[in-house]
Amino acid sequence: MAKIISLVNQKGGVGKTTSTINLVTYLAEAGKKVLLVDLDPQGNASSGLGVDIRNLEKGLYEAMISGEHPRNIIMTSKKVAYDIIPSSQDLAGAEIEMIHMEHREFRLYEVLRQVRSEYDYILIDSPPSLGLLTLNGLVASDEIIVPVQTEYYALEGLSQLLETIDLVRENLQPNLKVMGALLTLFDRRNRLARQVVNEVRKHFPGYVFEVVIPRSVRLAEAPSFGKSILHFDAFSKGARAYKNLVREILELERENRKRNF
Repeated sequence: MAKIISLVNQKGGVGKTTSTINLVTYLAEAGKKVLLVDLDPQGNASSGLGVDIRNLEKGLYEAMISGEHPRNIIMTSKKVAYDIIPSSQDLAGAEIEMIHMEHREFRLYEVLRQVRSEYDYILIDSPPSLGLLTLNGLVASDEIIVPVQTEYYALEGLSQLLETIDLVRENLQPNLKVMGALLTLFDRRNRLARQVVNEVRKHFPGYVFEVVIPRSVRLAEAPSFGKSILHFDAFSKGARAYKNLVREILELERENRKRNF
């Protein structure tokens, strides 16, 4: 059964979609069977991997709202061994349509349950909000990764998000865990950025990845070419960071399995 991981932050511009795209790519490169679920109506993860979301016949909306089987909408990458459930603009209206539906918080959970056994990892790129779509992502997930930009308001936003996660645990998904906070857009020349890294590690010990994602022009450019950083510039500092992050995640998984035996 796949481990389902949501990348979540209610703030935009924190490197969430970039991290989702590159985690999926490097997990696939490591030999894992991976599915990316684009839960953001903006569809940036889909377009960042070369999907033309304007001409999609079916996407995540049809699975969550109309009951379309996910196998009918999954797209397979031609470059590496990962699949994607793309987003579309129709998904923007899904939150309104779900308001009066039964078990509205479990719509994505039901979709992924149908294909979960076919993958090692399923990664969900959540929208930059704490609305019903993000809530669906949290309920469907086993663990979450929180990308945190190394800037002044980082701690405030992280605390608010963790409170929301506690509410989800209490009411909807008691087994939801925080895998870790991922520090992103880091500029080591910036003294404030270095201070934020130290503060986040101090306030959330044990919940922050060792790998820090640097601010990088190459990382920013790659999605405009419909590519991950691995296929755009595999020797850049951003590429090395995401490769090391996947190593760290897989090592955490191995340690957790040892504890459970």
